[in-house]
Amino acid sequence: MKKDREREQLKDAIARIMLKRPTEFTKRYYSIGEVAAMFPELTTSKVRFWESHFPTMKPKKDSSGNRRFTKKDIDALRIVYHLVQEKGYTLDGAKREIKEKGKDYEQKIDIIDSLTDIKQMLLKLREQID
Repeated sequence: MKKDREREQLKDAIARIMLKRPTEFTKRYYSIGEVAAMFPELTTSKVRFWESHFPTMKPKKDSSGNRRFTKKDIDALRIVYHLVQEKGYTLDGAKREIKEKGKDYEQKIDIIDSLTDIKQMLLKLREQID
């Protein structure tokens, strides 16, 4: 009985994680605030800063000047986020790495994101059990 309850909690946690970072994008464009909220500890000012340093991130702007990010822009941001925030690269180092291995990172980041989320969820479950 307890294992069934834990299994259900695990499924619920995975579902919540998947809602935070959409694998299927439901909208055509996302605002800078929505994009920043998809990543832990990422602010809108940092997104704007990175946008000025990485040519792969070029969101369109609407008539009011607000940035509108597409799935392609968000994928480019995910690569930069992974290299700079998670792996500790400098901006110049991340630029070089993207230039050399850009396409390889898209698949790796999807896998790393999923595994990281599952690890965090399992650690929380372990805390609840103890």
